[in-house]
Order: sequence, then structure tokens, then C-alpha cells
Amino acid sequence: MTAGSRGDIAPYTGLGHGLSRAGHEVTLVTHARFEPLVAGSGVRFHPLPVDPRAELESSRGRRLHRSASGAGKLVRVVAMARALVGRMTDDLVAAARSADMLLLSGSVGPLGRTIAEGLSLPYLDVPLQPLAPTREFGPPMLGARSLGAVGNRIAGHGVVLAVEQVFAGALPAVRERLGLPRATAAAAWRDRDRTERPVLHGFSPLVVPRPYDWRPGLAVTGYWWPYDSEAQLPSVLQDFLAAGPAPVYVGLGSATVPDPERLSICIVRALRRAGLRGVIQRGWAGLAASGDDMLTVDEVPHSALFPRMAAVVHHAGAGTTAAGLRAGVPAVPVPIQFDEGFWSARLVALGVAPRTLPLRHLTPDTLATALMRATRDPAFARRAAELGARIRDEDGVAPVLAAVNGTG
Repeated sequence: MTAGSRGDIAPYTGLGHGLSRAGHEVTLVTHARFEPLVAGSGVRFHPLPVDPRAELESSRGRRLHRSASGAGKLVRVVAMARALVGRMTDDLVAAARSADMLLLSGSVGPLGRTIAEGLSLPYLDVPLQPLAPTREFGPPMLGARSLGAVGNRIAGHGVVLAVEQVFAGALPAVRERLGLPRATAAAAWRDRDRTERPVLHGFSPLVVPRPYDWRPGLAVTGYWWPYDSEAQLPSVLQDFLAAGPAPVYVGLGSATVPDPERLSICIVRALRRAGLRGVIQRGWAGLAASGDDMLTVDEVPHSALFPRMAAVVHHAGAGTTAAGLRAGVPAVPVPIQFDEGFWSARLVALGVAPRTLPLRHLTPDTLATALMRATRDPAFARRAAELGARIRDEDGVAPVLAAVNGTG
């Protein structure tokens, strides 16, 4: 069970495929628009009614751009999510009634755990980000800023409670419906910590090592790669790649921006100043470019495209960051909101990106300068290739399979 944008969904198609190949019957429960992602994977699908793209493009979604700070945007997205979560409850309960076990992303965790309790089902939390508080870094949802050891941990607890509050309005009715006693979100969280329930995180320990102060049961498994039913590139894209030197990928995934045309012009100018060809992914931001040295594409498998790029410019969502690392190519992260600042900082610390370039600071000059460093300094390509090879050797599905089999 998961909710959110494409990056919150795609990794679970690969995890589900791996569990299916091992003999389990798997159903992905998420927004209806993402059903094509499981085609051919052996994973079943149960739709949720909310369309995340429509919500982001609504007047309420556009208001997210008005907050520059991570905390300000988090407050707005919590309010937005609280208004939407009730619309998904019936379908989550219906899907759970035909299940033997629930695997829960961070975006539906509090509601999914309540449903599991009410239906007496075992469950596993399988988040894509390091959500548990730690002294080592600040909460990823607030960006890359460290508040010091004590401040990081306090802020981490605050963000966990904020996420729990997203579901606070819906949980009492669900608990009553399923015959459960009343309980606060904070009490449920404390109980999980006391019992040291396992939480399996779907990212690489090479990218974010397991914090030393995490409690027992919190594990880092390695990435879960999206299932690619046909990891092939369209013929027009193959022809473009063959017509010249390796281009640069630019895409913002499921992020939306206030002025797509202005941003597209800025990107094209930067690429041309750096002497680079570009593959521009339209995405939810609506980016576009034209000319012999530019090609605009819609959704294409990152696993097939990224290894053929000179560098990748992206919003540093968890899934796209993972895809770039797997491909072993340098990056220029352009974070927009939430955990993207955190992943951007990790790319810089790992030596595979020259700098973080937040969208609000992106100009033709700043992007061109970052791209020239990323593509002309061989150290970035060397470190990216070395790290990519190690990440590709990891098997993130195996620990989840072992936990599922052990629970069963």
C-alpha cells in the first residue's frame, strides 16, 4: 500500500515483482493512474480514488509553491493530505480484507497499521526514506539542514508526529469501524518503538548508512528497482542518441513548477552554454525544448536511458536519485521541496555531483557552470561509476522476502 507521486509508487512495482517471483501473490494498492506500472510484472492492482497529479495542479496544490522553507511546505502538504486521506480509506480497508499481510509505505503507514490491527493482519513498514529520528542528520522531509545532534533528533520526532497527524482525522472512524479502542497517534508510535517492530528501508546503505542510534529492528535493505516491462527506448530517442555525443538528461519527475515555459528556456540556454545536447523529459512540470540538439520525451525507463547520459539533472526525488546512482553517471540535483534537499546533499557528499542547485537559484549561468563541472571533471564520472557498480550488486528485495517469509 502506497500513495503519492510516481516516485512513491515505482519502487514497489519492483519489490512486488520480486516477491511474486518468489511465489507470493502480490497486489499493489495505490492511485488508479499508476496501474500501467505493474503491467507484465505479475503484480495485481487495486486502485485508490485520488489522482495526485490533479491535486498538485489544483489551486490547493499550486499553493505549495508559495512556501520557500521546508517547514512551511510541510505544513501546507500536511493540511492538503489530511483533506484527501479520508477519500482513500474505504479502498484501503477493502483491499486489506483480501490480504494475508500488508506492506506499508511511509505515506500510508499510520492508516495501514490501524487497518492491520483491526483485521488482525501482520504488516511490515517499508519506507523509501530514513524516517526514524536520529542525531546524525535532520529529518529528510525538512531538507538537508542539520540542527545539531540534539536538534536533529527533536526535529525528527516532530516530523514523525506531523505525519501521524495527517491521519488523525480519519483514524477514529476507522478504529470504531474495525472494533478497536480509541488511541492517539503518539501512543501508537510509542508502542511500535517499545516493541521494536521491524522497519525495512528501501535505499542503499552506501548512500545513507544505517544511523548508529537507531533502535534494533530498523534495517536498510538496499534499493528496490522499479519494474520495467519493456526497458527499451523509443526509436526517435535511439536515433537522437546515435546522432551525436552523449547528451544530458533534464527532468523534474512528478514535481510541478509555476512557469514551465520560462524554466524550459532557462534549461536550454544552460545546456547550449555548456556545449551539451539535452534530453528533456516533459514530466508533470511540462518542460519542453526544440532544436537539433534537444529532444523532448515523455515517460521513458530510467534504467535504459540514464546509463547513456553524460550527466543527469533532476529534482532529487528518492526514486530518481536512486536511478541516477544505479546508472553510474554524474548528477546535478535541482531540489524543489521536502526530502529532495536531503538526497541532493547526499549526492554531493558522495562526490557524484558538483553542487546542489535549488530550483529557486537555477539560472542559465548556474546550471551551465554545474554541468561543465559534472561532465568535464573526470573525478565525478569515476566516482559515479564506482558507486553505481557497487549499488547494482545489492539485492534489496532479499531482506524483505526473508521478513515476509518469517512473518508468515
